[in-house]
Amino acid sequence: MKKENRSFCNFLQPNNILCGLTDTDGKVVLGKLITLLKRHFPELDEEFTRREIANREALFPTMVAPGLALPHARIPGLQEPLTAIACIPEGCDFGGSTKARVMILLLTPVDNPNLHMQLLSTLAQDFKDDAVTEMLSKSASAQDVLKHFAGEAGIIPDFLTARDLLEPFPEILQETDSILDAVKKFAMTRSEELPVVDNTGDLRGILSMADLLKYSLPEHLLWLEDLSPIYELQPFSDMLKTADENKVADIMREEFTMAELDDPAVKLAKIFLQSKLPQLIIVDAAGKPAGMVTLKNFSAKLFWD
Repeated sequence: MKKENRSFCNFLQPNNILCGLTDTDGKVVLGKLITLLKRHFPELDEEFTRREIANREALFPTMVAPGLALPHARIPGLQEPLTAIACIPEGCDFGGSTKARVMILLLTPVDNPNLHMQLLSTLAQDFKDDAVTEMLSKSASAQDVLKHFAGEAGIIPDFLTARDLLEPFPEILQETDSILDAVKKFAMTRSEELPVVDNTGDLRGILSMADLLKYSLPEHLLWLEDLSPIYELQPFSDMLKTADENKVADIMREEFTMAELDDPAVKLAKIFLQSKLPQLIIVDAAGKPAGMVTLKNFSAKLFWD
């Protein structure tokens, strides 16, 4: 029997949707949504919920897309997610560079990280298109909002994949870039590892900060007991003297660990543990680099995001 698709609508009730709000303070709007959920779920600890959301906002503001505020928290004791939506046609201030025109409050059980991440991913994908925010902000009724999420936009995936956790590369190296170019990109991005592509965009290799160190410090020097001859870091000076002449292709690694967009998230966890890598390159069906997943952000989304 085919598994029935779950939808965001399964956790959204018409009486938890507010349309046509005119409040300009996002904290006031958030307060109204919390009170609304408390009214229909008396067991909800309103003050605890406010504190959890405030703590979460202080760490990572949840203006996740232009016009969309997505305050959320993991609440002990919940059996199912609680959601509420406010539509603010003229927008309200909620700490972002743009006004929040749609605010979605999401409270999830503290012991169900999978559903928590699935819901966040579903909403993030839906609101990639600014037209969605524009349309929902002007919704005249709760039924208009429900109608939107009752379609494909609200379908929750069966399980999380690398696609749901994907981050853009801060920079991409060309194999024809000089090593000096690579040094500058590492300095600008503070990245530990960057993909290397050819002129068609195909993934050719990986270059990391460790690779630069290894290239600068020949292996035979690592066996020296007395390092006093290189206390002044002469090997690194020598490398930099020719860094604008030598190419990334000369020192990149052609063998590396990667994952695919549709790989389940649990596979990424397994790779992280086995490889002890700080990040994974994610490729699309054509083998081209699609983005990355870092261990830091993966763990954050899993445990406290």
